[in-house]
Amino acid sequence: MKKIEQFEDLEVWQLARELAKQVYCLTAGKNVARDFGLVGQMQRSAVSVMANIAEGFERRSNKEFIHFLSIAKGSCGEVRSHLYVALDVGYINNDEFTQVSNLAETISKSIAGFTKYLKSKDSK
Repeated sequence: MKKIEQFEDLEVWQLARELAKQVYCLTAGKNVARDFGLVGQMQRSAVSVMANIAEGFERRSNKEFIHFLSIAKGSCGEVRSHLYVALDVGYINNDEFTQVSNLAETISKSIAGFTKYLKSKDSK
């Protein structure tokens, strides 16, 4: 197992990076791109996931890391919520929705597990 020395080593951050990439690619599509409000919200929430994981890690305190992971988890939910809007108005299809939504959900579950682990370390 590789030692985690920087936030880039975290699998959850790597997944969040992929989420941001997928959201940016999805929102570059001709249907979505014209809706500047939704595009901006989707992109900001996706970037927020990876940014908050990185910021929390860099704080070097489990308590603060847990706080930032909570924000990142909330941003995953925000991405998924925006995806429903994009799906409902016909900007994206079911396959696109499912792919990105599933990744956001995977990240959310990973953050929850990581948070539980960090809390257990603090209680020892």
